[in-house]
Amino acid sequence: MTSTALRRIQKELRDIHNNPIENVVVETKEDNLFEWECIIIADSDSPYKGGKFKFTLSLPQNFPFKAPSVMFKTKIYHPGINEDGAICVPVLRDEWKPSVTLATVLSIIQEKLNHPSPDDPFEPDIAALLKNDKLKFLGTAKEWTKKYAM
Repeated sequence: MTSTALRRIQKELRDIHNNPIENVVVETKEDNLFEWECIIIADSDSPYKGGKFKFTLSLPQNFPFKAPSVMFKTKIYHPGINEDGAICVPVLRDEWKPSVTLATVLSIIQEKLNHPSPDDPFEPDIAALLKNDKLKFLGTAKEWTKKYAM
């Protein structure tokens, strides 16, 4: 474990606790600041309204030089989150920079969850449904939210 990474993570946690992101809950595992347990409470105007979506944010030992990884634990019918729980956001892939804060990462994940888009999908079939039959997509998203996220 590098002291640089640990200091940065501690600072980021302090910042998040001092300036919480609305509808995002962040807790670290007791003995490991590199593993965060997070919850996003979906916005009221989201297809997932009323749902609470759990995910882990895992920080690499060489953070901030390598992006964190994110894995959803709550099943969600979403074009940008696959059935294994991986999320497709550029900031966690090729757009990562050490200057990106974890608060920014959490806000981007929250935005992606609340506003599904058929562009750059992880799940092409779901993206196609969102694009071609939005009512059916919304119905399925609502059904899965009731079933898995409440």
